[in-house]
Amino acid sequence: MSALLEVRDLRVAYGKVEAVKGISLTVEEGEVVTLIGTNGAGKTTTLHTLSGLLEPSAGHVTFAGRDVVGVPAHHVVALGLAHSPEGRHIFPRLTVEENLLLGAFLRRDAAGIADDVERGYTLFPRLRERRGQAAGTLSGGEQQMLAMARALMCRPRLLMLDEPSMGLSPIMMKKIMATVAELKSSGTTILLVEQNARAALALADRAYVMETGRIVLTGGGRELLHDESVRKAYLGEE
Repeated sequence: MSALLEVRDLRVAYGKVEAVKGISLTVEEGEVVTLIGTNGAGKTTTLHTLSGLLEPSAGHVTFAGRDVVGVPAHHVVALGLAHSPEGRHIFPRLTVEENLLLGAFLRRDAAGIADDVERGYTLFPRLRERRGQAAGTLSGGEQQMLAMARALMCRPRLLMLDEPSMGLSPIMMKKIMATVAELKSSGTTILLVEQNARAALALADRAYVMETGRIVLTGGGRELLHDESVRKAYLGEE
């Protein structure tokens, strides 16, 4: 049986500059897989390509058994692949609830949408308190909660999270990562890009280490958490 997401020999270029240089990875149903690496490694470019925002120069991407290379981003979402992007990209002038409803723009099941709005508020109680508030007035951590809850509104088979803890206070970072752990325990399949390598590896079933557009190491999350080279390069340990 094939993986939910299969990436083979993926290459992505910006003009003559190749940002992703022939990577391969898989995500199985129910797994949390993390992609770690320094800034500029190609992690965000990879997620943008998987979600249909960029077109690769070579390689294959299969999601739920379907080739999605060249498929428009909104069709990729309809297939069940949701992307919570780096920088959150919420709609600042719309309310919290309006942002959530935009996450369900492809759906027509009003009762189900209402249930999922409620699920978002249960997952992030702070959003319930601010449901009528303009999203641009939220704190960074609250905006991250909103971006994640909005991505969940399409009931994804695979949720891609790009740097969910970036720029957050240590307390808020712990809350966000605890929510990722809660989603994992509920069976949500997640592809996580995260600079906090320690937190990401502790959560992940499997991990890939990416450097300058290439995957240089792969293994179990806990395994790489204790790998000497990973500890020195990404965990700040000697």
